[in-house]
Amino acid sequence: MPAKTPYVRPDVANLLAMMAANPGPSFTEMTPAEGRAMYHGMGQMLELPRGEISSADLTLPGGIKARLYTPAALEDGTVVAYYHGGGWVIGDLETHDPLCAEIARALGRRVLSVDYRLAPEARFPAAAEDCLAATRWLAGSPAEMGSAVTGIIPAGDSAGGHMAALVTRELHGHLPVPIVAQWLIYPVTDMTAAEGSMVELGDGYVLTKATMDWFIDAYMGSATDKLLHPWASPLHAETLDGLPPAMLMTCGLDPLRDQGRAYAGRLIEHGVRTIFREAAGQIHGCFTMRQGIPSAQDDLAGCIADLKLLLA
Repeated sequence: MPAKTPYVRPDVANLLAMMAANPGPSFTEMTPAEGRAMYHGMGQMLELPRGEISSADLTLPGGIKARLYTPAALEDGTVVAYYHGGGWVIGDLETHDPLCAEIARALGRRVLSVDYRLAPEARFPAAAEDCLAATRWLAGSPAEMGSAVTGIIPAGDSAGGHMAALVTRELHGHLPVPIVAQWLIYPVTDMTAAEGSMVELGDGYVLTKATMDWFIDAYMGSATDKLLHPWASPLHAETLDGLPPAMLMTCGLDPLRDQGRAYAGRLIEHGVRTIFREAAGQIHGCFTMRQGIPSAQDDLAGCIADLKLLLA
């Protein structure tokens, strides 16, 4: 029986057609510096403007760069610790600036965006170490935050969702303030994934299997014996018992879809209150393409509404 053609939303189909008509080089054909520049260029074309919000750039202990977003009206002292996507190789405070601003405004909470070290200049586990250090700093209610931090929501997209899962598991119950929820947006949870959606959707939908292999190789380097380590593949952690509530989103056209589904399933099996949302006909990285894919804004609003339910 021939493979069923997956559903593609009209605005996603338009974007894919535009990209197919104007093909560019693959990340796998670039140096990391070239890949970072291309990712910035894609954001300038495909992402919405950031809009009005108060923000401040910070340098945390250890030289970690971060950006704090403070909405005009705060719901409470909970702060979103946001770790950007980009395969541990690309992405920074600027590529995710409009998204973090929108999250802060819509959620009514401060957002601390963390600019962790990138591979291959800094390989595994450098990104994890920076995200853990930044979150520990945040939990101490430093003066730079302006007012007390009463709770933390680790959050991130793609490789940043991977970081959020890792940070939640490592730091839950070990900070002076609670981790009140975790928000995983089309996350990497299994670096060994090599079948299912990784193959079925591994070409033709922006993120490819070849690009994922390139990202993983850049981050892990020679540490191939660590691919099943919980810091590399959270899906393979021995237990997820007792973790804070989770909001997890996958995309229907994402090579990472199945590992996101599997992680949501494991969270539920281990008794973690979980809201799972799949954006049908949507591609990986859509939250930083909201101008090119207008329906992604609705997906983001739905996630934020779900997260508010977990926080109520």
